[in-house]
Amino acid sequence: MSKSQRLLSLDILRGLTVAGMILVNNGFGESFHPLQHSKWNGMTPCDLVFPFFLFIMGVSTYLSLSKYNFQMSGAVIRKIVKRTVLLFLIGLFINWFHYAIKGDLMCFDHLRVWAVLQRIALCYGIVSVLALTINHRYILHVVAFLLIGYGLLLWFGNGYAQDSSNILAQVDNWLFRREHLYQKSPIDPEGLVGTISSVAHTLIGFYCGMMLKKAKNVDGKVSAFLLAGAILVIGGYLLSFLLPLNKRIWSPSYVLMTCGLAALLQGILMYVIDVQGKKKWCTFFHVFGVNPLFLYASSEILSILLGHIGVSDWVYERIHGLIPSLQWASLAYAIYFVLLNFILGYILFKRKIYIKL
Repeated sequence: MSKSQRLLSLDILRGLTVAGMILVNNGFGESFHPLQHSKWNGMTPCDLVFPFFLFIMGVSTYLSLSKYNFQMSGAVIRKIVKRTVLLFLIGLFINWFHYAIKGDLMCFDHLRVWAVLQRIALCYGIVSVLALTINHRYILHVVAFLLIGYGLLLWFGNGYAQDSSNILAQVDNWLFRREHLYQKSPIDPEGLVGTISSVAHTLIGFYCGMMLKKAKNVDGKVSAFLLAGAILVIGGYLLSFLLPLNKRIWSPSYVLMTCGLAALLQGILMYVIDVQGKKKWCTFFHVFGVNPLFLYASSEILSILLGHIGVSDWVYERIHGLIPSLQWASLAYAIYFVLLNFILGYILFKRKIYIKL
């Protein structure tokens, strides 16, 4: 089996998650409950897309750094630093653009520091450095250390409180001031402290990437992912009785559960695509999978732009005129927006242009 065949299912899962992220971020008005993030404890299908991406990024990080035999060098460090800084700055630019397009160009006294791309940047950078500096046999030890430590922080720091007494809110407010954090709740869902468990999350993906690389054949890869997924899901479920599932604080049970579900889905996709060879349906998600971060970032900018000039309102009004149900109209608009980004991605895909952010 060739390298490209082995990795196609990974591209497809990556594409599924990016398309899913764009879909759930761009519902217009009143969305169906499964397409909304859980308000606090609990989990909806919407809460799976971002953690799936971090899991896949962990897998990809192992495969990418394995080309360098995990040897630290100036070239590798420069690549890691460059990508980490670039992703973080693009995330900041998107936050700035949200204000700048409305004329608030000098919004730096209330510009939000954190968001999805910033968390992706930190997780990628930290996991990459760990991959180059520690023996990989201790990866799961590091995961356990981070999750246990973070769990204790939540337990003793009022980490499940939905107010400013939460240790996550207190630390983020102290470090960055309230004006630079998420304004719709006391806890920033992509804040700095929650990155602790997100790093552990990405490391689980990294370890699964190691399993993928070391398995002797594709059947072994499928079995490894299905077994790992089952163990993680069971572990996450059992842990949720002590530390409930919670995306907003990226709880340890949420890490295990979502990594497990991602591993199970990856195993199923490997079986369908790489074993059975059923690939005709893959093109749509392959388009998103080969330019994932670029299409996510461009979707955020496009959403802000179309909203500002009134196109989003105009399109939604036409859709709602045809579809009276608010939820179905919202879903139809979200699908329209995904297709809009697919067109951009397809142009790049056909020209074999892969933009590595």
